Amino acid sequence: MGFKALCLGLFCVSFLSYIYTPIPDNIEETWKVMALDAAAKTCTLLALCLENIGVMRYEEFISMIISLDYTQPLSDKYVTVTDTDFLDIPVRLYLPRRKSEAPRRAVIYFHGGGFCFGSFKQRAFDFLNRCTASELDAVVVGMDYRLAPQHHFPAQFEDGVTAVKFFLQDKILTKYGVDPTRIAISGDSSGGTLAAAVTQQVQTDPEVKHKLKLQALLYPGLQVIDTSLPSHRDNEHGIVLTRDIAIKLVSLFFTKDEALPQAMRKNQHMPLESRHLFRFVNWSALLPDKFRKDHVYTEPVLGRSAYSLPALMDHRALPLLADDARLQHLPRTYILTCQYDVLRDDGIMYVTRLQNVGVQVFHDHVEDGIHGALSYMTSPFFLQQGLRIKDMYISWLDKNL
Repeated sequence: MGFKALCLGLFCVSFLSYIYTPIPDNIEETWKVMALDAAAKTCTLLALCLENIGVMRYEEFISMIISLDYTQPLSDKYVTVTDTDFLDIPVRLYLPRRKSEAPRRAVIYFHGGGFCFGSFKQRAFDFLNRCTASELDAVVVGMDYRLAPQHHFPAQFEDGVTAVKFFLQDKILTKYGVDPTRIAISGDSSGGTLAAAVTQQVQTDPEVKHKLKLQALLYPGLQVIDTSLPSHRDNEHGIVLTRDIAIKLVSLFFTKDEALPQAMRKNQHMPLESRHLFRFVNWSALLPDKFRKDHVYTEPVLGRSAYSLPALMDHRALPLLADDARLQHLPRTYILTCQYDVLRDDGIMYVTRLQNVGVQVFHDHVEDGIHGALSYMTSPFFLQQGLRIKDMYISWLDKNL
């Protein structure tokens, strides 16, 4: 009996030490954030255990949990909501009920989820897109895309480009009463990655008649060629999203080969021929002093990988790798970053690079922000921080679109 109690005690201590993350003093609703973080890490631990014993893959378990939060396309007195598809790509349309004699603004939104899970059907994204449509009197399109690891890159990019180009056709814009000169594209986390990549493609595509007026990227991930940025070090065991889980998810975006995440954790995953790309992500030159802190820049070790993965050098997957000539064509941009986010520095470096080529950029940095805050806007898992970020995002769209 005593031995069993000791084993149980050791297990409990180990479990609590795994899920416990100190919450910085400047984060509001401390206990709620702590509970949400513990819940996220508990799900992660359970998913990893099930994967290790061969019951189901990590991303399958997380997808199953997230699907419990899916919503139906329910209309209300302000917005008509319908699910349809653009060339077999699922979308959810939010059309304001208020009569308008003039064409409306439009917002295209890509959901986050590490490219491996999620949907516009999630309660938080449905709430966000519904609020955007109502408050801006705008047509909003929530877009889904094929998910990894069943579908690796470039499937997600191809779905995004296909659906956006379909929407930008004259006959479709006329059908939904959209002003072709007032269209924005947005996304959070991996959805921000996709929004940035699709914008780069659409703005330079001569076949696309109507260009995007704005892009809004909310705590986006924009590169993985350097996995030892200051934000990776500062938030290695971060709230909700840790460095290890971020690496696991982005690896699945490219391949199921376990050698990739192992090499990424050591920052030794890039080939020798990628050396020229590091000027685009050199944080010692692109990050302001307050984010560099006392961290010392060391170029990643190249040529250690036993395999070649060209996608790791593709700007369609990693928008920060685009050269200046491509970035010059981008529209006015909004980038929101969060202090306690492993992806923080990606967005900040993109701000610097866009400013350097003359793109109009507005940057909101949330000093008490955590990754995925927009996923926590609805009961029972809501944070005031998520609602605040929603308001910041919609306010910027309203003033600029």
